[in-house]
Amino acid sequence: MKSLFRKSLFHAGRVPDPALLDGHRSLIRRIERRGLIRGGLSLGALTMLAGCDVKTPDSVEAALRAVSAFNDVVQALLFDPGKLAPTYPASMVLKPPKFNAYYDIMDVRPVDGQSWRLELSGRIAEKTPWSLQQIAALPEKEEIIRHICVEGWDYIGQWSGPPLGDFLKRVGADTRAKYVNFFTADDYPSSIDMATALHPQTLLATRYAGETLAAPFGYPLRLRTATKLGFKNPKSITAIEVTNTYMPGYWEKRGFNWFSGI
Repeated sequence: MKSLFRKSLFHAGRVPDPALLDGHRSLIRRIERRGLIRGGLSLGALTMLAGCDVKTPDSVEAALRAVSAFNDVVQALLFDPGKLAPTYPASMVLKPPKFNAYYDIMDVRPVDGQSWRLELSGRIAEKTPWSLQQIAALPEKEEIIRHICVEGWDYIGQWSGPPLGDFLKRVGADTRAKYVNFFTADDYPSSIDMATALHPQTLLATRYAGETLAAPFGYPLRLRTATKLGFKNPKSITAIEVTNTYMPGYWEKRGFNWFSGI
């Protein structure tokens, strides 16, 4: 009797030797750390997604990055700009916050707050640089939220500063643009989607637990969003750009997911 079931279109006809991916394990781990795919990338999945020759290193890497890009698209579609992240009582705030960066705390380069200016570029009407005094004069908001690191640890932090969305509207930013890019004093470029930039819990933080940010934690200005992983919150911001041009950040260039929503 002829089978009523057709062979699945989503499985490779022949599963390649898993040893072929041994040279790509570090890239796979980076992509899997916080993506939608948590159970491991299979060779069959790679063949399905990219139709690649798994014996060719460049083809395998392209397939892995295609999976990462797919995760970004799905996370963006699932993101609800009106949904608030949980908040917590001040009694749970970690003081001081946990330091984490691609460099050692002893290598932090202090920023001169008096000469510091926030440069603006791209799709922004008013591009006049802002001083720290002008930033401090803006209406601010406080958020006690959880900081979640891609490495698996977290803590409750108390952040204060003007909402990024309010600031963007004040300087005439085109909120129909796709991206908001950040440049920093510690050479840590990063970018987020406009929906996250406009989220009510996304701040340009200037204080932590009621006190001015210390140098290791982002003085004089850092991004603090409640809806993304910790590495999406650049410290010591020196410039903001509103654009439709995608700019991978420091860790995205090293294989991490760009959207990285919580």
